[in-house]
Order: sequence, then structure tokens, then C-alpha cells
Amino acid sequence: MHLRVDVVREASQEVVDAFGRLLPQLSSTAKPLDREAVDRMVRCDANTVLVARTPEAIVGTLTLVLSPLPSGLRARIEDVVVDGAARGRGVAGLLTEEAVRIAREAGARTVDLTSRPDRAAANRLYERVGFRSRRSTVFRLPLDER
Repeated sequence: MHLRVDVVREASQEVVDAFGRLLPQLSSTAKPLDREAVDRMVRCDANTVLVARTPEAIVGTLTLVLSPLPSGLRARIEDVVVDGAARGRGVAGLLTEEAVRIAREAGARTVDLTSRPDRAAANRLYERVGFRSRRSTVFRLPLDER
């Protein structure tokens, strides 16, 4: 499969449609994104939205978030999703490696990501790229359930 990774610069209909197709494969609770939501995400200075393309379609996406903090510039990888038909073909690896390259060039001290334990293939990929599991407690306050 011929793959290319691009930074998304605008909320084209192709990108909006890709998120509509891919996000439900990441989470059953993901809400559909309209063009305005995709535009807001793409235009946010903290975000770098990456897509993996074949000549036919967008087959994966990843969002890199860069945060300047008192402890230094930090990077976080969010919402990595690869189309089910393209899994196992190096898509997530290419997206992750490009995100790490961008974070390194920006001067980030670290790159963090979270992944559910049941995502065994994804977790093996992250370890191959060089990520290490940390002992940490992640707390979440769901604001949309109140």
C-alpha cells in the first residue's frame, strides 16, 4: 500500500468525511464532527492534525498537541485511528513517527499518549517506536455528563 502522511491545513470535505468514517472506529461514543468542528480543530495553534493517505482515500488520522508548560514544551498524541481495512499495514506507525518527528523539531521534552490495555496491537506498535509504559494514575472528570 502506497502511503503518504500530510498535515491537514484546512477542513476540506474530504477531511470532514474521513473523520465521519474513522472516529466511530475509535470510539462508539464519538460524536460526529461537522465542518466547523473540524475547522476549529485544524486551526487550533496547539494542534497538528495528521492524515495518512493512499491514492484513493484517507485511511488514518492522529492529532499531535503541543503544550508550552512551566516544565517545558510537552507533546501529546491523541485520537490515533486507522481504518479497519488498512490496519496491520504500517499506517499507525507512519503517523506516530511523523508526530514524534514534529514534536522533536518543535523542542518538546516528551511525547505522551494513552492507550487502552485491550488495544494489544497498538500498544506493541507504541513500544516498538520507543514509548514506555509509565506508572501513573489518570483521572478524568467527564464534563458532558453533569
